[in-house]
Amino acid sequence: MPHFKKHYTRDEARKLLPQIREWLDALARFRDEHQQLDPAVAKALGAGDDLGGDMINRYLRTLSAIKDIVLRFHQLEIQIKDVDRGLIDFPAYIGGNEVFLCWEKGEEDIEFWHDLASGYAGREKLD
Repeated sequence: MPHFKKHYTRDEARKLLPQIREWLDALARFRDEHQQLDPAVAKALGAGDDLGGDMINRYLRTLSAIKDIVLRFHQLEIQIKDVDRGLIDFPAYIGGNEVFLCWEKGEEDIEFWHDLASGYAGREKLD
């Protein structure tokens, strides 16, 4: 029984790469902003300060934006394996076996795959 409802051909996954690159860039920006705001929000919470205003609004907007981007990946059943590296897995079939097409930000094309269990270390070159 398949682990995923959606499976991608290499061409289908390739067509999504421009959008995925944009989402990963946005995700990195929002995550950086969130990490900058997080200590200030934690300090305010710990001090029992009245929370509101621009800092909290920005904090909540970044959380919402991160959630929105992650939800887009989830809806497409595309897995984010490592945000920092931009490591992405697309469910696929190769030789009748359920696998992942594996792509990392900076790679021009989808050139690797691995089985569901082995992860990045088990990457093999596509034909």
